[in-house]
Amino acid sequence: MPTPHSLGFSFPPEWHPQSATWFSWPRPEGISFPERYHTIPANIAAIIRQITPRQLVRINVPNENYRRIVSEQLIAGGVPKAHVKNRVKFHLIKTNEAWCRDHGPAFVLRRGKRAGKATTQAAIVDWGFNAWGGKYPPWDDDDRVPTLAAKDLGIKRVFYPTFKGQPIVMEGGAVEFNGDGCVLTTEACLLHKNRNPHMTRGDIERALCDWYGQEKVLWLHDGIAGDDTDGHIDDLARFLNPTTIAIALEADSRDANYKVLKDNARRTTFLRDAHGQPFNIVTLPMPKAVVHDGQRLPATYLNFLFINGALLVPTFRDKKNDRLALSVLQAVLPEHEVIGVDCVELVWGLGTIHCLTQQVPKW
Repeated sequence: MPTPHSLGFSFPPEWHPQSATWFSWPRPEGISFPERYHTIPANIAAIIRQITPRQLVRINVPNENYRRIVSEQLIAGGVPKAHVKNRVKFHLIKTNEAWCRDHGPAFVLRRGKRAGKATTQAAIVDWGFNAWGGKYPPWDDDDRVPTLAAKDLGIKRVFYPTFKGQPIVMEGGAVEFNGDGCVLTTEACLLHKNRNPHMTRGDIERALCDWYGQEKVLWLHDGIAGDDTDGHIDDLARFLNPTTIAIALEADSRDANYKVLKDNARRTTFLRDAHGQPFNIVTLPMPKAVVHDGQRLPATYLNFLFINGALLVPTFRDKKNDRLALSVLQAVLPEHEVIGVDCVELVWGLGTIHCLTQQVPKW
């Protein structure tokens, strides 16, 4: 079976020019925001309000009635009516939950020439999805999203990664790309037996390179407290450019995240890019612990989202650390407007901005 890598396709970094940002609108009967759903539409609207001046927003909804309801909620949340009409595109694609980063379409691109002119082709990789190791059934609607998205967009080439005849389970929040051949992930997530128990570490590395079109896999270890995904990388470490990794560190040695983040920081010093060079490491603080009903939530500034010309960063009403995280990121990304978005309500769903979205690159 041909793979994206064998055909010259690769997954672009998040800062690649984008045509849209994709969401799956949450439903009140979903399990992600128990007893807090009423706060969520306005919080998602606050994110979309930052995106629509810069690019399209695509939203999965189950039916026409939801299209109407969500349009009204976006306008009530401050998204200009003209933007809702002209810069928000709805897709009648039913989902189980809202976490589009993990079940949404993964776009790979291939550059070429036609009639002497440079062209770019797009394809979609439709990984298997099992709701973070079978934790939250049912997940059948989420698993169908990439293929249905390809149909809506008119993308004819869809890849279905398999290993020995079985679909390979993969979530978008588990992987991070530098745009120069490297994919960053964690052992705790991708080596967990609840994803692909029939695959070895070497099998998974080959699958990541083959199906995402990459050259090298970089590993960190474990995830932060409150993360129900078994250690998604988008809470821990993110590329800011091909040679720079932002990581989180916890200053309080008594905090549950202190040892995990210190160990991951140590590991980043040994990572090398596809050319054998070390990375520049940028450190972000962790916010003060966010706890709801006695449950520690996975609040982190690393769950940010690149859009055209801006970086949307979750904030948590921690004035000191919110301000520090935004200033550090702005210093590294002077060509982007770094924008903080309050995510105290959203993190009750155990994810924030990056978890809710999937970028659609331009081609």
